[in-house]
Amino acid sequence: MVSIKERKRGNKRYYYLEHSFRLNGKIVKEEKYIGSSIPKDMDRIKGDFLSGIYSRKWYVVSDKIKANYKKDINAATVSEKEKEIEGFMIKFTYDTQKIEGSTLTLKETANLLQHGITPSHKPNSDVKEAEAHSKIFYKMLKQKKDLTMRLVLEWHYNLLAGTRNDIAGRIRTRQVWILGSKFVPPSPVEVVPLFEDFFSWYDKDNGKIHPVELAALVHLKFVTIHPFIDGNGRLSRLIMNFVLKRYGYPMLNISYKNRASYYNALERAQTKNADSIFISWFFRRYLKEYRRYLKP
Repeated sequence: MVSIKERKRGNKRYYYLEHSFRLNGKIVKEEKYIGSSIPKDMDRIKGDFLSGIYSRKWYVVSDKIKANYKKDINAATVSEKEKEIEGFMIKFTYDTQKIEGSTLTLKETANLLQHGITPSHKPNSDVKEAEAHSKIFYKMLKQKKDLTMRLVLEWHYNLLAGTRNDIAGRIRTRQVWILGSKFVPPSPVEVVPLFEDFFSWYDKDNGKIHPVELAALVHLKFVTIHPFIDGNGRLSRLIMNFVLKRYGYPMLNISYKNRASYYNALERAQTKNADSIFISWFFRRYLKEYRRYLKP
C-alpha cells in the first residue's frame, strides 16, 4: 500500500510517497517527493508511482511465466493441448457464469459441455448461456484480427441471443446499477462516446503497455463503462483472455470462490478512479495462479 509521509525541515513541511515491497526475496522501499503540500490528483500520482514499481516487480516475473508456459505448451502433444484447453474452457465457463448468477454446478457444466447432458431442474437460460459462452471462447481462440467494437458486439449477441434477444448485441440506452456496489456506471448518453474512446485507447496503447497490465486495463475499463444491460462481466473476462492469448501468455480464470476480493478490487478502482488498484490485484492473482511456472 502506498502511504504519504510528512517530513519537517525547520518550519517547512515536505511530502513523499512511500511503498515497500518484496523483490527477489528482499524488502525494498521506494519513495517519491510530491511537494510541499499534498496535490489534489493523488490517485493519479499514486498510480504513476506504482506503475514504475510494477515494471520491476511484476513485468519480469510475468515474462518468465510466459517463457516457461511456452516451453510447456511446445512439449505437449496435440491431444494434450486440446485436453488442457477444454479443461480451462469448462472451468472458465463455470466460474464466469456462476459469478453472474448461474445455478449450474461445475460437474453439470462439464457434463453439458463435454457430453451434451442437460442438467434437470435447472433454468434453460443457464444452460443456453453456458453453451453459448463455450462457443464464443473457442471462436476467441481462433480470432486472428484484433479487438474491435464490431467483434465485441458480435460476441455479446452470440452470448445472449438465445435467452435475451431483445438486448443481445445492443448497447444500452437505459441507466443500470450494480447490486451491492457503490459504483454507479455512466449514464446512457455517455455510453457510446466512452465505448468509442475505449477502442481508440486500445488501438493507441496496444503494444505499448505490458500485455498482462493491458489485459487488466481492458477488463477494468470495459466493465466500468458497462456498455450493455447484461453480460458486461462475462464480456470483460473474455476480452481480458483475448489479450493474454494474443500475446502468448496463459489465460486467467477468475474463480467464483475468490469473487469477494475481485469485486472489492474493481469497486475500489472505480470509486477512487485509480486503475492501479485493480492492476495490482490482477498481477497478484496472475502470479499466484501461475507460480508453478516460476520454479527453477
